[in-house]
Amino acid sequence: MKLTEPVTLAGRRAPSRVLFGPHETNLARGRAISAAHVAYYERRAAGGAGLIVTETASVHDSDWPYERAPLAADCGEGWASVVQACRPHGTLVLAGLGHAGSQGSSAFSQQALWAPSRVPDVASREMPMEMEAAEIRAVVAGFTRAAELAVEADLDGVEVDAGQHALLRQFLSGLTNQRGDAYGTDKALLLREVLAAVRARIGDGRVLGLRLSCDELAPWAGITPEQAREVAKDLARGVDYLVVVRGSAMGTSATRPDSHTEPGFNTELCRGIREAVAGAAPVILQGSVVEPGQAEQALADGVADLVEMTRAQIADAELVRKLGTAEPVRPCTLTNQKCRVRDNRNPIVSCIGDPRSGHETGDAPVDGTAGTDPARSVLVVGGGPAGLEAARVLALRGHRVRLVEREAALGGMLTLAARVPGRDRLGNLARWLVAEVHRLGVEVAVNTEADLAELSGDVVVATGSVAGPRRYTVRDGGFVLDVVDLLTAPDRLPEGPVAVYDPVGDAVGVGIAELAAAAGRPTTIITQDQVVGTQLALTGDLADANARLQRAGVRLAKRSLLREVHAGHVVVTDAYTGTATELECATLIHCGHRLPDPTPVPAGMVEAGDRVAPRSVHEAVLEGRRAALAFAAKPLAVHR
Repeated sequence: MKLTEPVTLAGRRAPSRVLFGPHETNLARGRAISAAHVAYYERRAAGGAGLIVTETASVHDSDWPYERAPLAADCGEGWASVVQACRPHGTLVLAGLGHAGSQGSSAFSQQALWAPSRVPDVASREMPMEMEAAEIRAVVAGFTRAAELAVEADLDGVEVDAGQHALLRQFLSGLTNQRGDAYGTDKALLLREVLAAVRARIGDGRVLGLRLSCDELAPWAGITPEQAREVAKDLARGVDYLVVVRGSAMGTSATRPDSHTEPGFNTELCRGIREAVAGAAPVILQGSVVEPGQAEQALADGVADLVEMTRAQIADAELVRKLGTAEPVRPCTLTNQKCRVRDNRNPIVSCIGDPRSGHETGDAPVDGTAGTDPARSVLVVGGGPAGLEAARVLALRGHRVRLVEREAALGGMLTLAARVPGRDRLGNLARWLVAEVHRLGVEVAVNTEADLAELSGDVVVATGSVAGPRRYTVRDGGFVLDVVDLLTAPDRLPEGPVAVYDPVGDAVGVGIAELAAAAGRPTTIITQDQVVGTQLALTGDLADANARLQRAGVRLAKRSLLREVHAGHVVVTDAYTGTATELECATLIHCGHRLPDPTPVPAGMVEAGDRVAPRSVHEAVLEGRRAALAFAAKPLAVHR
C-alpha cells in the first residue's frame, strides 16, 4: 500500500490513506464551525488529504472543555460548509464527536463536571459529579442527535472519541471508573451503547470511526495494551476504522508530545491492535507520524491500513500532493509552539514553518503561486529564517532575488537552535528553507558583508540580533558565555562547574543545562520562576523537561535572581526573601533576551525577523513573509 492509494470506507472512496485528524484550533465563532475552519480544512483537502475529521464537538451542553470548543448543536451549518468546500477534492469529511467528562472545565459551563466516578481530575484537581442513569441517557442521546446533525449536513460520517480527553475513555479505565453497577462491571458498555446509537442514525452507508486510547501508560489501574486488544476485538466489527492512540488524564502530553519523543511512537501499539482485530476494521496509526517515509513503511510493514499525519499537514497542507514530485515537503519540527493551542490565551492554530496555517482567510497564498505585482530586483541581507523566508516568497512571486549572508553558511539562529538538545528537528526546517531558495533560483552569496549605508533600491534587512542586556554585575574575573557563542562552538565549553542563567523560561535554558550536564560539567540552572522552564507548559514539555533535568543531576536554583558573577561562583538572591546565596560556578551561560542588530537601516528598506524584535522562529518566518509581501504595495525602485 502507498499513502497516495485510495481507500474505501463504508462504500465511500477516499483519495489517499492520509488522515487529517481532529485537533483544537480556536477557530470557532462562539461554539460553531466558522469560515476560518472551512478555509483551513479546504486547504488540506486540496493538498490531498484522504479523510478530514473536524475539531471534536461536544455532544451535550454539559461539556465545554475550552472556550472555543465546538458544540455539535451549533455545528450543522458549518459542517455543511466544510463538506461543500472539501468534496470537490474527493476528501471524505467526518465530524469529530465527544464529551470531555472530568477533563473538561466548569469555568465556561458553570456546571459540575460529569464523570463515571467521583475521582478528581489530576490536572484541574476538580471533583466531578458521578453520573446517574439520567446523565448516561443524556450522553447517549447527545451522540445520537449529533449523528443526526452530521447526516443532515451531508457529512461522510463521524468519528467517536474515546481517546485522550474523552468521557468514553474514562468509563473504560479503572483509573476513573470505580462504579459498582453494570457500567463498572462492564466498562465498555457505554461505549458500545454510543456506537450502536450512532450507527443506527448514520446507517451503513456513512463512515463510523472510533478513536481509542489503547495504553493509558498507567498499568496499575489504567487501560493496558492487553486490555485494549480485547476491547478493540469486541468493537471492531461495528466500526469502519479504528485510530490507535495512547494517554490518559495522568499524561496528557503523551498523545501529542514534542520533539523529545521519537516520531511514530505508537507503531508497536498499533501493530498489536491491528493483529488483534484481524481485518475486522481498518486500523489507523497515530503518534507524531510526520515523515512520509515512515508513514509509507508503516503501511508496507502491515502496521496500519491508514496513517494520521495531522501535524505534518499543518506544517505543509500540500503534503500528499507533493509525494512523488520534485517539490520537497515542508517539515514538521514537532515543537508544538504554534499548533498546540489548548491554553487560556486562545491562540489560533498555526505552524512555525507556515504562519499561514490557521490564517487562511486573512493571509495571502504565496506558496507555489506567482504574484501579480511587477517583477523587481530585490536584495535580502541576512540568511537566517526571516531572510530565507523573504527570499523564498519573493522568488515565488516572480521577483529577481539576491541574498547575502555574512557567515559561511545559511540558517542563522535557526541552525543554532537546532543544536539545543531535543530541538534537532529545527534543522530540518532550516535545510528546507535553504533548499527552497536554491530551487527557486535565488542568487546566494555567503561570507559577504553588506554595508547598509551604501545600498539603495529594494532591500529586505534581516540581519538578526545581538546579545541583550545583562542585569547583573560581573566582578573579579567572572566568566560569562553568551548562549549563541556556546552554540556556535559547543565543543569549547570550559571545564568546571556551569551555571545556566535562564530569565526567559523556555526550551533554551533547559536544553543548555542538559547539554552542559551531558558534557560532564556540574550544572545549576538559575530561574526567577517557581518551576524551571515555565513557558514549556505551553508546548506540553514542562513536566518531562523537569524530569530530564533531575535525571541529569542538574541543580535547580528556583525563584532566584542573579546579582553578581565572580571567579568561581555567582551570587543569587531569593526573589521573595532577598536572602543571598553563593553557587559554585566557573562559567555562567547567559540565556537571556536578545536585542535587534543596532546597525542603522536607511529609510525605505523593509526590516524582518529579529530586526523587528527578537522573538521565536515563528515570528521570524512570519516577518520574512510579510516583508516579501510588502513589495506588492511599494513603488518600483531601481536596485543598485
